[in-house]
Amino acid sequence: MEVVDVTDLLRDDYDAVVIGGGAAGLSGAVTLARSRRSVLVIDAGSPRNAPASGVHALLAREGIPPAELLERGRAEVRGYGGQVVPGEVGAVAREEDGFAVTLTDGRAVRARRLLVATGAVDELPDVPGLRERWGRDVVHCPYCHGWEVRDQAIGVLATGPMSVHQAMLFRQLSADVVFFSHTVAPTGEQTEELTARGIEIVPGEVAALEIADDRLVGVRLSDGTVVGREALAVASRIAVRADFLAGLGLRPSDHPAGIGQYLPADATGRTDVPGVWAAGNVADPAAQVGAAAAAGTMAGAQINADLIAEETRRAVAARRDPFSAESEARLCEQAMGDRRHGL
Repeated sequence: MEVVDVTDLLRDDYDAVVIGGGAAGLSGAVTLARSRRSVLVIDAGSPRNAPASGVHALLAREGIPPAELLERGRAEVRGYGGQVVPGEVGAVAREEDGFAVTLTDGRAVRARRLLVATGAVDELPDVPGLRERWGRDVVHCPYCHGWEVRDQAIGVLATGPMSVHQAMLFRQLSADVVFFSHTVAPTGEQTEELTARGIEIVPGEVAALEIADDRLVGVRLSDGTVVGREALAVASRIAVRADFLAGLGLRPSDHPAGIGQYLPADATGRTDVPGVWAAGNVADPAAQVGAAAAAGTMAGAQINADLIAEETRRAVAARRDPFSAESEARLCEQAMGDRRHGL
């Protein structure tokens, strides 16, 4: 007989459903749960930083393995009465006073508000060996991985408009940096800048990575030349996980920096669709873990404030007309809240 974990049993409705269980989603959920909101986190279990050995530039948690950080976050959400369940959202639809959230396995719940924190996916060039080394000696962010590759022989693979900037950042960390122009040759001005910083430009398309003893030892060009390198920086193209929002008319946009997609939201995480907030890499692809967590906290606080404003409007309407539909809704809402908190 299969034993069902009661913590995975879903209720019919929640104050907020958080879609995505990374740093942003869990931080938002903690904020909501600490405000005594009923909150459900639906986590597909595919964090962007899973290949990395540790999280960096996160105050007081430097080097913590990503899986451990998320496990601690899930425990914190549950400790305040929130739920975190594995699953993937297939569709979201507007209802009269909230949203219907349907999972790909057929489960469904209702939510008064949504926090989208599904993160992003790094789309890499089709170079043999690149994906396998991603997050190890093939990296993208000098603030996430730069210290770990300092003073090494670093290559920068040109993939788009941010590649020259990326080379300049890694040059701060090592005197031995080369720029593989690959399929994106630098402009005349960029060539001058790279040369002035002592960054050698290597023309020709990159064919593959050279691996020995489970480490990067070089970059092989299409003509067979191998350039010895110990680390390779690659600016990925960003794709966001947001197809399930199409029913709300909310779709990703092209990022103004030309790095891929993002879900537009204001500084508080509010999107153009009322009742929907976004936080973390889905809204800011460049955000590190700390920034993503902060954005989730902000969005959680804004969602709570928005719910309070709605509840206050209903309470005022009920007070003015005790026999109105608003009054009945207010009484039901209060009774549900009391049951949640054991009152």
